[in-house]
Amino acid sequence: MIVGVGVDLVDVARFERALEKTPRLRERLFTEGERGLPVRSLAARFAAKEALIKAVGHSTEFRWHDMEIVSNDDRNPAFAVAGGVAAALAELGAAHLHLSMTHDGGNAMAFVVAESGAA
Repeated sequence: MIVGVGVDLVDVARFERALEKTPRLRERLFTEGERGLPVRSLAARFAAKEALIKAVGHSTEFRWHDMEIVSNDDRNPAFAVAGGVAAALAELGAAHLHLSMTHDGGNAMAFVVAESGAA
């Protein structure tokens, strides 16, 4: 059963300007494993983290590093969650997260579906 849905859209050029204006922003938003990616990929990851917040319905006790985007065994994007993010997902009853990201035409977008463990 679906327990949450979130979507977010990021203007890549605007995101790049924000990173240039505030150099520590990259460190604050992304884990060490994410930071070396091109700006368009970082923008998609930021959109994914924002979409996850929307799927959960709040960001209380959330830290940006507690929602890392990794590649699963099939090389598809997936979340590695920890801390307050993991606790909020457990409270919501979300046992599975589905993530889709894209970037094209100057925009980056992500879509998240949180699903319970029940069939």
